[in-house]
Amino acid sequence: MPTVKLQFPGGRYHATPWGHHVNEGLVEWPPSPWRLLRALIARGFSSQGWDEVPPLACRLIEKLAAVLPLYQLPPVSVAHTRHFMPVGTLKQGREQTTLVFDTWANLGNNVMWIHWPCELDDEEQRLLQCLLVNLGYLGRSESWVEAQLVGNTPDLEWNAIPCQEHQPFDSTKWEQISLMAARSPSEYEQWRLSQIDEASGSVQGQKLNDAPKKKQAKVFEPYPPNLVSCLCKDTAWWKNYGWSLPPGSQRVLYQRRHDAAFEICPVPLRRSNRTSVVEMALLAITTPSGNRSALPPITRTLPQAELFHRTLVGKLGQGHRVNCPELTGKDKDGKPLQTGHQHVHTIPLALSHDNRIDHILIFAKVGFDDAAQTAIRKLDRTWTKNQSDPLQVALAGLGSLEDLRRLPSQFGRRIERLLGPARVGSRRWVSWTPYVPSKAIDHRPRNSLESHVQSELRSRGFPGATRIEIDARLTCAFRHFVRRRNHGGGPPPMDMGFGLRLEFAEPVAGPLMLGYASHYGLGLFWVDEKEANL
Repeated sequence: MPTVKLQFPGGRYHATPWGHHVNEGLVEWPPSPWRLLRALIARGFSSQGWDEVPPLACRLIEKLAAVLPLYQLPPVSVAHTRHFMPVGTLKQGREQTTLVFDTWANLGNNVMWIHWPCELDDEEQRLLQCLLVNLGYLGRSESWVEAQLVGNTPDLEWNAIPCQEHQPFDSTKWEQISLMAARSPSEYEQWRLSQIDEASGSVQGQKLNDAPKKKQAKVFEPYPPNLVSCLCKDTAWWKNYGWSLPPGSQRVLYQRRHDAAFEICPVPLRRSNRTSVVEMALLAITTPSGNRSALPPITRTLPQAELFHRTLVGKLGQGHRVNCPELTGKDKDGKPLQTGHQHVHTIPLALSHDNRIDHILIFAKVGFDDAAQTAIRKLDRTWTKNQSDPLQVALAGLGSLEDLRRLPSQFGRRIERLLGPARVGSRRWVSWTPYVPSKAIDHRPRNSLESHVQSELRSRGFPGATRIEIDARLTCAFRHFVRRRNHGGGPPPMDMGFGLRLEFAEPVAGPLMLGYASHYGLGLFWVDEKEANL
């Protein structure tokens, strides 16, 4: 009695049950007897060079069709993806798409066993083994399969078996399902003859034997001569004759154990017990068309950073109040943190040389926990002014600030100026974005620009600067920068952006950010170009 072992190298089995649409998200489990027989015949044509099914194969298929197989099903879960497939038409200048579900059973490395309770001779077994070895896939073409005929089968408990008439089953352990199967050859022959007898009485009142040969042939056409011929017919053929089911097929009831059915609940994500805290995430920004001129200019650093930060917090909260101090800068009571600027800085960067924002650096000295990292990974879009389509966002790096030095050379040169030379730092720094004072400046020494800058440096743990100089050329160039926040926080005490040059007695390491809205990209410094030798 043949027993077949099936393994799916891709870990997936794709097949839609008979009578259901692919978008219903259902999987035929187990594979129906009808599907198995048609798969074997198809392998014969594709691998054995058949022009028609040979007599040996007919005997094999008829023996397998005469009985209903037993199944030993492994534990599986169901999953799906959704694809918006183009349909080849345009609407308002956009290509129309339609939603398509792709549903499958997750088997992993598990094995399925199928047993036909019938006797095969040696020739039939050899042919069956040859067809199984060449099977390739079962169901959809994505369902790669490795099949083999096994001689000595292990002791298996069949958990999907045909229902027996008038035999009750325990509904607490079993469930009833419907599968498509072939009729036995003798049943099909009886059914075929009865159908032909019925049809023969409608040949314009003539007996079938007395009717012209063309009319006789028309009566026989919808009824293939044998069961194997039925299994060879495609869907277009039997639909052409108005059949709702293929000739030679039947619906059969199976009982399947509950523990062999699908686990519909989502599989929990595999998470380690301890998630490493990271201090930096770098995200790349691009337009759907790849047109860099549509990226926001560096002058919109502040609004882009604010918008990006709001999107990030929204991803984390999902409509609920967020308790994530490293992202919000507030404690659980909603009060600002008093930790010396340890929470997140959202810094738009123009790492190319066209002054277009193409990356955003998210940086926090306290680090990002698991929840914050998950929110960062989920970000896939942001927006900019005067653009109807969103900008695409992709995670480019996650780790420590030193990891940024591994970026390609076209980006690494500016990263080197942002962080300072590795393990050394720099003594001279110059504004990359305008420094906007966080306090008003007046004639009193304690309220001078230099005093405010020194105070900012101390609050961030930097040593005092030995020289603070206003660069008139940079200050003029910064006049087009947006300097006022739109969400949260008030306007700056002075709506003025300065270009500064700072010098320290000893080298310091970046990133260095000072002043109003420094958590959103303003007041950013990088290494003086002369000292960096870039």
